[in-house]
Amino acid sequence: MSKQIAVRLPDDLVEFVDSVVTKGAQRSRAAVVTRALERERRRAIATRDAEILAASGPDADLAALADHAVDVPVDVE
Repeated sequence: MSKQIAVRLPDDLVEFVDSVVTKGAQRSRAAVVTRALERERRRAIATRDAEILAASGPDADLAALADHAVDVPVDVE
């Protein structure tokens, strides 16, 4: 489900959005705004998760796993 909303944006942002659409990077203004808001939501969730992890202190099991992973060779091919 989706809802239509009206937002007021500064001219320079509208010009940017329109240029993204004109270049074919997104199909519509709504797609540009949706992608930006989804990215902002992911950033907010990551910030919240980082704050939770910082407040809880180090996890011994994860630290041991990270120490082990450092010594594991990586095959990039």
